Amino acid sequence: MIKIGVTGNKGFLGRHLVNTINLEPEKYSIVQFERDYFEDTSKLDAFVSSCDVIYHLAAMNRHEDQQIIYNSNITLVKTLISALERTGSIPSIYFSSSTQKDQDNLYGKSKKVGQQLLQKWGIEHDARVVSFVIPNVFGAFGKPFYNSFIATFCHLLTTGGSPTVENDSEVSLIYVHNLVKEMLRPIGDGTDHLEIEVDSDIKITVKETLRLLENYKDLYFDNGVIPNLPTPFELNLFNTYRSFINHESYFPRLYTEHSDERGSFVELIRLQQGGQVSFSTTVPNITRGNHYHTRKIERFSVIKGEARIEMRKIDNTEVLTFDISGDQPSYVDIPIWYTHNIKNTGNEELYTIFWINEFYNPTDADTFFVEV
Repeated sequence: MIKIGVTGNKGFLGRHLVNTINLEPEKYSIVQFERDYFEDTSKLDAFVSSCDVIYHLAAMNRHEDQQIIYNSNITLVKTLISALERTGSIPSIYFSSSTQKDQDNLYGKSKKVGQQLLQKWGIEHDARVVSFVIPNVFGAFGKPFYNSFIATFCHLLTTGGSPTVENDSEVSLIYVHNLVKEMLRPIGDGTDHLEIEVDSDIKITVKETLRLLENYKDLYFDNGVIPNLPTPFELNLFNTYRSFINHESYFPRLYTEHSDERGSFVELIRLQQGGQVSFSTTVPNITRGNHYHTRKIERFSVIKGEARIEMRKIDNTEVLTFDISGDQPSYVDIPIWYTHNIKNTGNEELYTIFWINEFYNPTDADTFFVEV
């Protein structure tokens, strides 16, 4: 069992790293870390002494005073090194650097100097120190106006805003889940590289990215249509967009029901791509699910009976609850990284139709069981 500590574990990248590490509890365990450890010598010493591996992600990315960014980031590195030296601990250190490290700004300089300080410590103590030079990162649950322009665009396009692009340019992007996989890879491969330049998933202009997101808003947010997602990048971008929707107020979505003397007709889903459709019956008081997905798009459509759908972001305690009825056919789409279930709350059988964007593959099910 490899014991891993993550500084900055409440940040965008840190949360995704911890959540991904927790997918393999037979290989890794997370060592608890809180931001105030940097102000408490005894807690920080205990933390570094407990780790086989430390990912140092804690950093300030934005501030109106660039000097504050530089001073803060360098202080964090020096404080970590001081704890390592006090305790004589020699874990492997993985540091999040940036493609800006050679640019003429104090954020980039803080990454370059921080990397140099950690590598110096590593050489002096024969310790493994690896720095990841990371391109622009995007993904679910980013912080608007802070983590990336994509987070800002997604926030605006789900809250009635209208993003604009003042200076278009080509950017290198990597999806956060792909980045995390690259950051975990050196634990097992024995690399002795001091620096790893992480390849981007795609190079794309800001305007083209906005065009895709505006298309998702028009098709999905406004009309419930699942867009065509022909590439992994577009699937990841769509799942990122979905994560910014206020699920509590957006769902459930009522279907339009067409009724006459013959009965009723309801259109369940419009797709610009394929997938798999399943049908289930559930007897009263039985619950299905209690699992989450990291990439799948899933729609629950209740067509008969009474149901309660619950879902919870796996690193949060807030549970969202949706009571829906076949008397008013409706659906709820499940966001990634939300554990979810559906319970028959009525007295008759519950009929549910499930659509998912990919065929079920038992060797790569992307299904992880956690109680809501």
